[in-house]
Amino acid sequence: MKFAFTDEQRMLRDTSQAFLAAESDSSAVRAASTSDKTYDPELWQKICEDMYWQGILTPESCDGLGLGWVEMAIVLEAAGEKLLTGPLFATSQSTAALMLCPQTDMRDALLSAIIGGHVISLAVSDQRDGWSSCGVTSTDKSNTTVLSGSARFVPFGAAASKLLVAAVDVSGSQSLWVIDAAQEGVSVVHTPTVDQTRAMATVSLENVGVTVDQLLADDAASIIDQALALSRILVVADQVGVAQASLDISVDYTKERSQFDRTIASFQAIKHKAADMMLKVESARSLLYYAACIADAWFAGEADDTALQEAACMASACASDAAFFNAGSGIQMHGGVGITEEYDIQLYFKRARATESFLGRPAEMRETIASQLLDGGVR
Repeated sequence: MKFAFTDEQRMLRDTSQAFLAAESDSSAVRAASTSDKTYDPELWQKICEDMYWQGILTPESCDGLGLGWVEMAIVLEAAGEKLLTGPLFATSQSTAALMLCPQTDMRDALLSAIIGGHVISLAVSDQRDGWSSCGVTSTDKSNTTVLSGSARFVPFGAAASKLLVAAVDVSGSQSLWVIDAAQEGVSVVHTPTVDQTRAMATVSLENVGVTVDQLLADDAASIIDQALALSRILVVADQVGVAQASLDISVDYTKERSQFDRTIASFQAIKHKAADMMLKVESARSLLYYAACIADAWFAGEADDTALQEAACMASACASDAAFFNAGSGIQMHGGVGITEEYDIQLYFKRARATESFLGRPAEMRETIASQLLDGGVR
C-alpha cells in the first residue's frame, strides 16, 4: 500500500510547523510550563481562533472542520516537535471520546464548547490495575446518581471547565458522565511529573450528585476502550515529533561541537548513532500514519475494533521506544551537558520519559498484540 500526503495535508503540515516555530520556541515553552496556568492562554486562543486545530476531528454540524485522524496526527506531530504546552492533546482526547458517544444535544454542545476554546478533559483511570482500571464508582440514590473516587494523570485537568468522568457501578457496568470542575464535591489538584511541559492533575470526587442529563453514555465499557485506543494514537503523534526533534537538535549540536580539531559530527560513532535515531523515528512515523488511517477507516465502518486496537498498540510500542531512544541518545551526543537546564534536549528527554508510561508502557502494548495474535485476532 502506498501512502502519501495530499496537497492539502502537506499545506497543513507546513503551516503548523511555521506557526509553532514562531509561537512555541523553547523560551516560550519554558515560560509557559513554569507559569501558574502551566500553559499560555494567549497562545491557546490563537490556536483556537487562527489555526482551528481543536476543530479538526469535530464534524461540520458542530462547527468543526470535519477532517480526519491523519490531519490530527500531522498537527500533533508538529506540536510534539515544539513541545507545545497548551491543552491541544487534552481537548483532542475529549473530542475523540465525545465522538464515540450517542449523538445528543448535550454531546454536540460540548463539542461546540471545545471549538470555542473551552478546556474539557477526560478522566478515566486511577491506574490501580492498568489504564483500564476505573477508580470512580457510581451509586444510585433516589432520583440522582452519586459519583465517588478518583482519576489520576488527567491532562490539563486543573485548567478544565468540565470533566468527562468514567464510572463503574456495583455490577461492573461502566458509564461516562460530564461534570463541572467547580461542582460541589469535585477536587482537582495539579500533579507534578517529570515533564513540566504537559500538566497533569488528579481528580477526586466525593459524593458528587449527577442527573440523567449529565449522562453521556451508559454501558460505556467499549466506548472507554475505544477512547483509550484513539488517545494512544494522539500520544504517538506527539512522540514521533519528540523523536524527530531530538534527532534534529542533536545533529545540529554535533555540527557545532569540535574535538580534536574537527566537529564531532564527523566521528563514525556519532554518524552510526544518528542513523539509528533516524531509523527509529521513520519506523514510528510509518506506524503512526498507518494507525491514523485505520482510525479513519474505523469511523467509516471499514475496520473493526480489533484492527483499531492492534494499530494503536503497535504504533504506541514503537513510538515510545523511538522517543525515549532518540532523546536519550541526544543526551549522550551532547556529552552529558544535555541533561542540564541550559540545553533543550533535556526537555524532550523528560517528555519522552513521561509519555512512555502514559496510557500504557511498550511492554503492555506488545502483550496486548501478542494476546490478540494468540487469540487469532491479528491478521
